[in-house]
Amino acid sequence: MAVRLRLTRVGGKKDPLWRVVVADQRSPRDGRVIETIGHYNARTEPSTIVLDEDRARSWLAHGAQPSDTVRKLLRIKGIEAPGG
Repeated sequence: MAVRLRLTRVGGKKDPLWRVVVADQRSPRDGRVIETIGHYNARTEPSTIVLDEDRARSWLAHGAQPSDTVRKLLRIKGIEAPGG
């Protein structure tokens, strides 16, 4: 099973909020998740990024691959993803 750290959309119409989740890469964007490890709001100034850094590092150590956007968020929070 290939596991990814990625974003899933929550919030209202034209008011997106994003959760940072751990999910099987085959599941749909807003489908079943394994664990929620944070949230992201790009509409605030500055952007709000909240991550459970211990859980993120744990999943990365076990081979989970972050999406490109989550890789950028991890870098902002000071967490270096393997291969990036």
